[in-house]
Amino acid sequence: MDEERALDLAAQALQLVESGRAEDGSRALREAVVLAPDNPKVKAAFLKIQSDDAIHTIQSLCRKFVREQDEQAGKEALDYLNRSAEVPGSVATDCLEMIINEKNSKFKDIQDEVVAGLVRESMAAKTSLGKFLLDGSTAAFEQIYDTGDRSAHSIAEIVLQPGAWSSESHREKVEVDVFQLFLAKLLEVGHDGDGRALKGIARLLATDAGRLHPFIDQEILDAILSSLDFRQPAEVRSQATLATAKYLELSGEKGQAHLATYISGHIKNGHGEDLVLAFSAAAAVFPIVPTQAAALFLTEGFLPSLIPLLDRKNKSQKVEQAALNMLSAACLDGACRTAIKKHCVQWLQLVIKTGKDDRPGLAAVILAKVLAPTMSGSDTGEKVRQENTEVNDLVPMFKKLLADPGEANKQSSIEGLAYASIQSTVKEELVNDRLFLTRLMDFLKASQQGATTIFGALTLIDHLTRYLPILSEEQKRMSQLKAYANASKSVAKPDPLEEEAAVSGRCKAVVEAGAVPAFVAVSNHLSPASTAALVNIMLSLTRTPTLRGAIAQQGGARLLLLKYTAIAGTSDHDKHARRTAAHALARVLISIDPTLIFPAAGSPPLTSAIRPILSILTEDQADISEGPHNRLPSFEALLALTNLASTPSGEVTEMIIRQALPTIEDLLLSNNVMLQRATTELVCNFMTSSAGIEVFADESRAADRRLHILLALADVEDVATRKAAGGALATLTCYEGAVQGITAKERGMEILLGLCTDDDHDIVHRGLVCINNMASMEGPAGEAARRKLVDTNGIDVLRDVVGSTKNRVMLDLGKEAMNALQS
Repeated sequence: MDEERALDLAAQALQLVESGRAEDGSRALREAVVLAPDNPKVKAAFLKIQSDDAIHTIQSLCRKFVREQDEQAGKEALDYLNRSAEVPGSVATDCLEMIINEKNSKFKDIQDEVVAGLVRESMAAKTSLGKFLLDGSTAAFEQIYDTGDRSAHSIAEIVLQPGAWSSESHREKVEVDVFQLFLAKLLEVGHDGDGRALKGIARLLATDAGRLHPFIDQEILDAILSSLDFRQPAEVRSQATLATAKYLELSGEKGQAHLATYISGHIKNGHGEDLVLAFSAAAAVFPIVPTQAAALFLTEGFLPSLIPLLDRKNKSQKVEQAALNMLSAACLDGACRTAIKKHCVQWLQLVIKTGKDDRPGLAAVILAKVLAPTMSGSDTGEKVRQENTEVNDLVPMFKKLLADPGEANKQSSIEGLAYASIQSTVKEELVNDRLFLTRLMDFLKASQQGATTIFGALTLIDHLTRYLPILSEEQKRMSQLKAYANASKSVAKPDPLEEEAAVSGRCKAVVEAGAVPAFVAVSNHLSPASTAALVNIMLSLTRTPTLRGAIAQQGGARLLLLKYTAIAGTSDHDKHARRTAAHALARVLISIDPTLIFPAAGSPPLTSAIRPILSILTEDQADISEGPHNRLPSFEALLALTNLASTPSGEVTEMIIRQALPTIEDLLLSNNVMLQRATTELVCNFMTSSAGIEVFADESRAADRRLHILLALADVEDVATRKAAGGALATLTCYEGAVQGITAKERGMEILLGLCTDDDHDIVHRGLVCINNMASMEGPAGEAARRKLVDTNGIDVLRDVVGSTKNRVMLDLGKEAMNALQS
């Protein structure tokens, strides 16, 4: 009876282990051993399970996937690798050999991904695959290449990793062999429809083009350029573009000659398919080598001969589309735009009227590009007005395209309006169309994965909201001189639609349409160019004080702080974008309660806004030679810091002092009245913090110097500056160190008494508080102050104030101070 039960349990144990339930199987086997420890079948089951336990999990899964064609085992192996679980070297090598050598798998995609996963997670697998390629390059390459796209990509990755090879010479040999095999594959399939070979070619060229580009001849370049055909999948075109760019970068005149031969040869053939290939290649290389592409485009007779090819009755829609793509790309170059305007306008207008699908939209975009306003002084006023009218006529079409469900038409709409909106009349038309603005913001929010689309939409909004630059006095004088020099010519009058009030109105319309929430929605998907456009827009929107509350409420301040932190580059472009973000953030924080934006228990903390705003001050002070207009960011930064320092927590003041006290001291001495006033108001708000008081009253030489500056500011002509300095002194005179410092100054008491005789009621109040604090001070510091006040005719000054004021508070302060001095 026990024997039978033991045999049943042993059989169950084997089945349970086989199905992956190892713990249940072990439990059943232990019971079987207890019942019949000497039974041969029970012993055999025990030995088998013990042997299986020695096999690594990934090994077991791979064996099951290969031997039994078990799809689930393959998926579990993938899941194991995707968890980045550790795979011992010998195990990874064994699994790799098993998977690669399986030539009849029913699940090729899983097989492909397992190979890539093993190579990704294990250096031993990389080394094993490298040795496999070294021992038999062509056969090994074919076997891995045929496994799948990811496996083929692993080949390129391995040959670029020195750590996977026993020597650099071996790696370099295989790298060249593999590159040539990828090139052969590209030619073998003629077009490389899935882009597998192109991916390998592009990856190797991107890293080691110097060694590899000489292997590309005219035939191979033709195959790469043919993959730029706009009908190809985007992934194929992108790989072909990368390979073309790296090749042209290093091949010099030889590569340019190959390119010219390809394009001119296909155009000369004149067949529809040839024209599509030529135009597609030209469109793709314009952004890569604009000078060389423009030279080809501007070759004598090229454009005049192009239009007849496109006008013929049996024209192909694909040829027309490829030609439009080429013309659009050619608009990158000014001379090409001029040539297109001269030869192609009528044809483009015809496409707009008679074309199908998304071609009319693209033709309209090209027209907008070539007819957009320029700074050329050679065009007559009448000609400019005519071209502006033609661009204006395209606007309704672009607006209609934005409502079209087709993605290509939406993109054409955005691109065309980005050019058309250079004109002020177009700007006004767009912002006055609330339905259009709503669609624009919805389009932007839905474009989270399209960098080019997002940039186009942000460029359009930037045009709608951009103010004219503020000119320095020197720039204004230069502008006047130019006007005098051009007195004989027709000088354009200022455009009322570009004045402050008009632009502010457009900014208001954009904010009300939901721009800020749209910006927040796409904030994690921005390219550097899009980020720069976004912070420029935010700087324009925050220029209008009445919009700042809505911008902050909708997440604008947090967005600007995020973008400031995210811009990490050191180029001039990055520095300008970072400064713009900081400036816009400062504007938001000028008049909004900071604790509403950065609540005490929230994240990020309030103090995170300090560093961006301080950066404006330190940068401006480092380059103080800039014109007056460049001091506006510093002025607004000071206003924002003053507002931040008004919060109950002293942490803000402590951080500002710790990070920027020397800069603040310099600004207190600025010859710019507005900067000096704003800095003094900031210092006045410092007085709510012990850290702010210490830097003026800790009896050190530095504190004595700062106190001297503050006293001088209480005696300047600007009323607001005197008021702020008096407010700071009203607090400081409660502290012995400050009282001693003021008493020791030659004109210290005279300046404070001067506050009491000021024409401004608030300044008089501050002066009386200062005098009363000093007169009431106990100890030696108070005695010295009282003597100095009496010697400076303080009693007479106070008597005059008491006799002339009707303010009860000021009257009581004056009498209290007089009593202290007379006691």
